[in-house]
Amino acid sequence: MAHETMDLHEVTAFKSLCLTKARTMQALVDDPELRRLMEMDAAVTTRQLQELNGLLSKAIP
Repeated sequence: MAHETMDLHEVTAFKSLCLTKARTMQALVDDPELRRLMEMDAAVTTRQLQELNGLLSKAIP
């Protein structure tokens, strides 16, 4: 169980970094279609992080 919890922490950290980068890069994007795709990706990643945090809160007593 400890190994899986550590894996969840690693995935959460990676997804958080990706979300930060995507949101930062949106300010530099001129193409509206690319900006829309980046916004969709940020929304999906946010939901995924919420789910991962829920799993982590159950895994840590």
